[in-house]
Amino acid sequence: MKLLVTGGAGFIGSNFIRHILQTYPDYVVVNLDKPTYAGNLESLSDVENHPNYRVIFGDITNPADVETAFQSRVDVVVHFAAESHVDKSILNPGVFVHTNVVGTQCLLEYARRYGVQKFVQISTDEVYGTLGQTGNFTEDTPLQPNSPYSASKASADLLVRAYHETFGLPVNITRCSNNYGPYQFPEKLIPLTIIRAMNGQSIPVYGDGLQIRDWLHVDDHCRAIDLVIHHGVAGEIYNIGCNNEWTNIDVVKQILHELNQPDDLIHFVKDRPGHDRRYAMDASKLKRDLGWTPSIGFEKGLADTVQWYLHHDAWWKRVLTGEYRSYLAVQYGERLDGQL
Repeated sequence: MKLLVTGGAGFIGSNFIRHILQTYPDYVVVNLDKPTYAGNLESLSDVENHPNYRVIFGDITNPADVETAFQSRVDVVVHFAAESHVDKSILNPGVFVHTNVVGTQCLLEYARRYGVQKFVQISTDEVYGTLGQTGNFTEDTPLQPNSPYSASKASADLLVRAYHETFGLPVNITRCSNNYGPYQFPEKLIPLTIIRAMNGQSIPVYGDGLQIRDWLHVDDHCRAIDLVIHHGVAGEIYNIGCNNEWTNIDVVKQILHELNQPDDLIHFVKDRPGHDRRYAMDASKLKRDLGWTPSIGFEKGLADTVQWYLHHDAWWKRVLTGEYRSYLAVQYGERLDGQL
């Protein structure tokens, strides 16, 4: 099987590519990626010379780039590529609409033209909006996005559905809860807290810190996507979550505890506009129909993640300074504008 993975240099994409290459020795992975501030090909340095992996530098909103990727005759598309930071979507919504909506439609069109076996849209629990103190999101929960980011992802999801209903394109949509684990760009809550705590710096926490998230280890997420690719029923949506709800403030305190740092590093800041109060996913469909269960408990997974950042300081220091971008020029040189 040949997979086209978009955005494979990102956090979840890079972990997924590594999972596929390790799990399926005969599979080929083509990574279509536009190196951006959060896309770090150093995260794939251990597989860049793998005989079944190659990267194409391109933009999912550029039809010529997308067609180049599809000309390699891929069987399955796994679409991670997206602008994904909520705060940045508040500052510049148009970029999110262009990448997440226009880019998804471009990919869908070429997937239809080239007759792929499956198109898997990697979405988010944020498309459902916010929950009260009780209840979980199901696949039938109405879409009520509250940020430009989540609105752009919901729009992309609807396009994926439309290509299935109108053109018969075999698709699945997965919607996951908050991911954590190795290689996460240090703008997100967990890596940001770990790195700042390591250095004894203040930890910014939005509002009262009582926003609730359902935390999912990236390895469990990758296994779930794997099952959806191989066994998901065309046209179906699958929620991915762990029933593992923590408030943001408790996550921060747990990290400080792991690093033997005091709670007084916490610094409360003004809450962001439209900040959803609680997410919680009902993943019973995925468990019942595809046999998935999470294997990594949050406390152990978080402790392991803290240790990963402690032992990979060269990786995140290069991210923080921006030096990781030079890796492209050093490793790939003049080949940046074409297929490798």
